Amino acid sequence: MPFPDWIIDVLFWIAVVFLIAVYVSWRATRLDRLHVRVETARAALDAALVRRAAVALEMAASRQLDPATSLVLATAAHEARTADADGREFAESDLSRALRAVVDQPDFTETLKARGDGQPVLDEMASASAKVVYARRFYNDAVSGARIARRKRLIRVLPLAGRAPLPGFFEIDDDPPEALRG
Repeated sequence: MPFPDWIIDVLFWIAVVFLIAVYVSWRATRLDRLHVRVETARAALDAALVRRAAVALEMAASRQLDPATSLVLATAAHEARTADADGREFAESDLSRALRAVVDQPDFTETLKARGDGQPVLDEMASASAKVVYARRFYNDAVSGARIARRKRLIRVLPLAGRAPLPGFFEIDDDPPEALRG
């Protein structure tokens, strides 16, 4: 005995509603994963920035630099570590400029290497500076993906982002010193 037409129509609409619900759920889950990726990338960026500031403080306290250079580097590193959210980008950019001013001095790396334990500090600073560059790029890529997803019409019509704030880019001057580029 064949099914009545109204049962087929009801089953068709149930299937359509089910498929729409699956699609909306998939989009919401994807957006949530993108936000988690942004948060994870931000934590990695914060860790890389803190490590770079710590290495800069270590370099400043190593007694291998002259007092004025140590003071400039220590001040910039301290400001970067203690900056609030609004001033963090400026403080980190200042630290990058201070590192370039210190490390790119003529014969700085040769002088530091000649003192014996200067090479490990230079290697650690090169590693920390490179990690900041990579972490910032990764974070900004994650932010870009989340922003693109949040611009989709479905995300805006059905507020699938919930109350999550729109992530912002982290723009700093993160060029490492020329002497440390490898």
